[in-house]
This record gives sequence, C-alpha cells and structure tokens, in this order.
Amino acid sequence: MKKKFAAMFMAAAMVFTMAACGQKADTPSTPDADGSGDQSGTEVQTFALGSCGPLTGSAAIYGQAVVNGAELAVEEINASDSTVKFTFLKQDDEADGEKALNAYNTMMDEGMQVLVGPTTTGASLTVSDQTNADRTFMLTPSASSPDVTKDKDNVFQVCFTDPNQGTGAADYIAENMTGAKVAVIYRNDDAYSQGIRDTFVKEAEAKGAFEIVSETTFTDATSTDFTVQLTAAKNAGADLVFLPIYYQPASVILSQAKAMSYEPTFFGVDGMDGILTMPGFDASLAEGVMLLTPFSVNSEDAATQSFVKTYTEKYGVEPNQFAADAYDGVYIVKAALEKAGCTADMSSTDICEALIQVMPTLSVDGLTGKAMTWNAEGEVSKAPLAAVIENGEYVMK
Repeated sequence: MKKKFAAMFMAAAMVFTMAACGQKADTPSTPDADGSGDQSGTEVQTFALGSCGPLTGSAAIYGQAVVNGAELAVEEINASDSTVKFTFLKQDDEADGEKALNAYNTMMDEGMQVLVGPTTTGASLTVSDQTNADRTFMLTPSASSPDVTKDKDNVFQVCFTDPNQGTGAADYIAENMTGAKVAVIYRNDDAYSQGIRDTFVKEAEAKGAFEIVSETTFTDATSTDFTVQLTAAKNAGADLVFLPIYYQPASVILSQAKAMSYEPTFFGVDGMDGILTMPGFDASLAEGVMLLTPFSVNSEDAATQSFVKTYTEKYGVEPNQFAADAYDGVYIVKAALEKAGCTADMSSTDICEALIQVMPTLSVDGLTGKAMTWNAEGEVSKAPLAAVIENGEYVMK
C-alpha cells in the first residue's frame, strides 16, 4: 500500500576507500545485474548499507552470524570490479524491539540508504513499521513471520516464512514418518514460535498421516525448566517432539530429556540452527536431531564451500544459515540496485521506491536457494530442506 512519504537525503560521499557514500569514480566495463550488457565508462556507485541484530545477549549467535555474513559479502563486492559498492554500518539491537528501533535510527543518522536486517522477528516487527513510514527499503535475512512484511510494500524476506516452515515440517513428517505420535512444545509469547506451530497443526490435520498427541507451551520467563512439557509428551507416547523454537530453550529440552531417559526424535526449524556452536553445549545431546534449513556447511556446492572456508578463516567459527541468509541478502540488494539503475546520490526514499518495483522481477541464485524470487508481499520463494545432526554435523536428507 503506497503511503505519503518524506524524502531523506544522504549527506556524505565515498570513492573506493569507503570513507562515505555518494561520489562516483570511473571503473572498467562490468556486466549488468543479469549478466549481460556493457557498462563501459560507467561510474562506481557506493551505497550505505546497514545491518543489525543481537550482537550481545542470549541470541548473539544469530546476530553475530547475520552481521558477519553481510560484512563478508560487502567486502567481496567492494574488492570486485562491480560498479555497485557499499559502506557498511552495523548496530547491536539485543533482539529487543525498542533497541532495534534505536539501532535503525542511529544508522539512518549515519546515512544508511538500505537495511539488511534486523535479525529476529520481534525486532523486525517494530523496525518494519518505521521503515514503512520512512520509506526505507528493508530486506530481513532471518525474520520469518508474515507479519513482518504484511501491508508493507517496502519490506522483503530472505528466509522462508513461518508458514513455509510449519507446512514443510508437517509435510516431511507425513511423508517420511507416517504414523508418528507427535508432541509439540512451543513458546506462546513469541510470534515466530506461535506462527510455525499454527501452520504445522493445520497442515498436520489436513494430511492426517500422523497424530499430535500432546501440545504444551512455555514463555520466555519459564524457559529454564521443561519437566512438565517433557513428562506430558512422554506420558502421551510421543515418539517425535516438534520444537518450533530457538536453540537456547531447545538446548535445555535436550538436556532435560536425557536426564529423564526420554529419547524421542526431536524435530526443529531454522531457529534450532546455532545449537552446535552454543557455548558450553554438549553437542552429543543433539545427535539425531532433525531440523529444516536452507543451508549446510557440508554441502558440496562450490559456492557454499568457498563461503564456508572464507567465513571460518575470518571469524574463527563455521557459518550457520543466518550468516548465509545475510550474505545472500547483500547480493540480492546489489542485484536490485543494479537492475533498478539506482545511483548513490539518490535519497533512501527514492531508492526504496525503485527497489520495490524491481524486487518481484528478480531471480537470484544464492547459498540458501537457487532461482529465488519474491512476490509483491515480500515473501521469498524457495524450498526448505531437512537435515539431521550426525556426529556434530548437519547432514542433508
């Protein structure tokens, strides 16, 4: 829905050294965004791109991965012969809506023209409202709730949505674990968890191939003890426990399940990614855990292997899917800017309006999906894949 907006003009300019954004410099001929065409004599356009996420706090694995993945993509693009380059801004939002809004405003004050973030759904819900009012283009790598993009024509997603995950999980279980007795443990004060649970249950009912025998909830305040939930699942005879939650409470569930000698198959979603690198976590507890993910460090894809090698060498830890989503996000923005013909002296508002028009026309090959496309509602089209943790590694099924 188009809204009346105010123009916000960027102040600084930059050549190759990323001192600021907006100035132009001659560059050799390079291909167009679609791989064809002659840009001989064109000028380098350096845009201010920002990213934010929880760099500290309990969800820091997610935020650090997103910011690192985005930063790595920026460095690669700036070292290439691309006529689109970036100056990179980053902020810690601690996965908190109010702090995320402050982070966004800080980056806007610093000249941000395009946002690749925030990381978490809760923070993105708050920031997306403001970007819509400001008419700033927003591409979130990892916020998966449909409410993040709902009624906001300027907001797009890289990750598959909560409905995609809930439906995908139910379909996979129906096709590969027919007759399973399933317990669901979800966080009912979290839009991400609630959204996946809702579509999972709806699809399970439609499929009729397995039975949900137990559903229990928790909140952020009660996420340290899952004895009641696990006991309910065990007493109901559940041989599979579906966990549409983040890795922190999942790690507690796995530990407490072992303590009570309960050994069902645990099936998670993309929020589970990061559990293997969680400080102090015993990776053996995750043996056999299944999850949906668009990315695996063990993929034989050459681009993925190159990314994993470079990322690990730079940051000292293997990337998770959130890093890959953010890396893809920067390249998606690059492709959109190229196709829209944006220049760095355009206001963030004018860039936003231009990118809104081209996003539904793009097809991008990335680490997290091939031929990714977007509808006008901001939802990406790509299929989730199932993986199982074996010997401390994700193995694609």
